[in-house]
Amino acid sequence: MWKSIRLSVGPESELYGLGWPNELTLANVVHVLTEVPFLRYLANSAFVAVTVTVIALLLHLMAAYALARLSFRGRGFAFASVVATLLISLPVILVPLFMVVRALGLVDTYAGLIVPGLFNAFGVFLLRQFYLGVPRELEDAAQLDGCGHWRIYWHVVLPLSRPMLAALAVLFFLANWNSFLWPLAVAQDESLRVVQVGIASLQGQYASKMHYVIAAGALAALPTVLVFLFGQRWLVQSLKTTGLR
Repeated sequence: MWKSIRLSVGPESELYGLGWPNELTLANVVHVLTEVPFLRYLANSAFVAVTVTVIALLLHLMAAYALARLSFRGRGFAFASVVATLLISLPVILVPLFMVVRALGLVDTYAGLIVPGLFNAFGVFLLRQFYLGVPRELEDAAQLDGCGHWRIYWHVVLPLSRPMLAALAVLFFLANWNSFLWPLAVAQDESLRVVQVGIASLQGQYASKMHYVIAAGALAALPTVLVFLFGQRWLVQSLKTTGLR
């Protein structure tokens, strides 16, 4: 990260030099932001990553709570099916997934970028294991007060889930911000291009001017560092106030 920043603020003549450049300049960053639709790439990645993170957390929370606390026929099979998907990587299902998305008319749309990323078996597994460790006495006390499943979930279980929410929010955001293969396959429209695909296109466009590509990489990495630092602080604060021992 620091090497990318060092190279992005240096002139082209010192691209392969050691240490900080003798002359600092923002010309590389300015060129990337003005001559290339890089701000559009950043906005697309931010929109997709934030949307997927928010919706996925909501869905994963409800699914994990149902698998951990509710008794229904086929619960064990449903959980085993979810965990089994961890054995399947994206390249294996890329072609059939693209065919399904194309049949639904979601190619070259934001929905095509967002919907396939909403499910993450790791998130369901992690939250389920966390809910299994929540004392049942808290839910029993809420039931004695007349709370149903929904009120118990929203007023008791959800506040206790803040540590896992913080951790998963950071992981989901970083995973979707850095996604490359699926956005490359489903979005051919340049206006829908995300930042990682945009950097790959710059490598071909500026093959002889790598200082622009390095500047673009530094700009793309900066939000991930900020999100990680913010999420780490939020996670520590949540651990202090979770109420579990």
